[in-house]
Amino acid sequence: MKRIAILGSTGSIGTTALAVVEANSDVLRVVGLAAGENAGRLAEQAVRFRPSVIAMATHNALAEVERTMGVDGTRGISLHAGSEGLAAVATHPEADIVLCASAGTSALEAVLLAIEAGKTIALANKEVLVVAGGLVMDAARRRGVAILPVDSEHNAIHQCLHGRSVSDVRRLILTASGGPFREWSTERLRTVRPEDALRHPTWNMGDKITVDSATLMNKGLEVIEARWLFGMTADDIDVLVHPQSVVHSMVELRDGSVIAQLGITNMQLPIQYAFSYPDRWNASVETLDLSSCGPLEFHQPDFERFPCLGLAYRALRTEGALPIVLNAANEVAVSAFLRGKLPFIGIPMLIERALNARTNMENTPIRTLAEVRDVDRWAHEFSRELLPEVQSV
Repeated sequence: MKRIAILGSTGSIGTTALAVVEANSDVLRVVGLAAGENAGRLAEQAVRFRPSVIAMATHNALAEVERTMGVDGTRGISLHAGSEGLAAVATHPEADIVLCASAGTSALEAVLLAIEAGKTIALANKEVLVVAGGLVMDAARRRGVAILPVDSEHNAIHQCLHGRSVSDVRRLILTASGGPFREWSTERLRTVRPEDALRHPTWNMGDKITVDSATLMNKGLEVIEARWLFGMTADDIDVLVHPQSVVHSMVELRDGSVIAQLGITNMQLPIQYAFSYPDRWNASVETLDLSSCGPLEFHQPDFERFPCLGLAYRALRTEGALPIVLNAANEVAVSAFLRGKLPFIGIPMLIERALNARTNMENTPIRTLAEVRDVDRWAHEFSRELLPEVQSV
């Protein structure tokens, strides 16, 4: 029996993970759930799965969970709030695997604590490695902890690399759907509305990641994540636009052979892979029917129409503070876009200006969690100050 703690249980990945647990209840059990403000959904999950510990982002949200569940419903469950709550779920003695599915960098400290506690990490959060990849991977190596990627692209690469040395790899090839605007002209991109960007052609995801997919920033963040997960350089990681989303990623070996992982667009599969690893279990979802897929297309990404991808490569090559600045500026820009306060084409403009500003400052390696948080705070504040300059583009 593998015991699972989930950080971000009420979001898309978290709820899908619970479906995986339910489908494999003979070998999986939930022992911890942590969520943001969705008290109603967390209460439903707690009633259904009876974890040992639950946590909410705020005391008000936790109080709502307690009111919903009642005294009898919460009996035997340890209740927590805030960052201490995340840590309590991530380090609970019963947990074997901690799934990090929370948004942003809020769970970074909890992930590091889980690593120190010897937990296997199933990582569905890009930002943790984007802003602190060196710290997280160094901690995992020191403690002998496995970091198992849940993102479909990195999960695909992990499967392709299974049993192979990284020294055998020439390059990693991340595939991208291209988002809803892959055939739009630069002029037409000026007219994009939030509702347009939220209509992803192949995946059902949260608002922020769906916008990131539309700008190709999601793929840029994945390039940075791949650098840390697999020990490759920026020059060893390529991106191909693959609209059908059947090939989830590929690995080219030194002899020119290309190993690809194919599957349906269902996040239950990479989540189950992480939970079952190194074993394989039967899945409760449909399998891929290659005869009905139709032609599979692969194209080079357009860095001019979608400059966010190039900005991510720039940040990765510089390392230091720039990946943190990239992530923070993107968060500010996407939030403003979704509120109607920034045009779609303003997203990369704001990010580039933030990167330029930080490039002119000292850009030393990031060695501590405190340094990560300091740069993150600066980048968020600076990016918010930049908004008025970019809003009218």
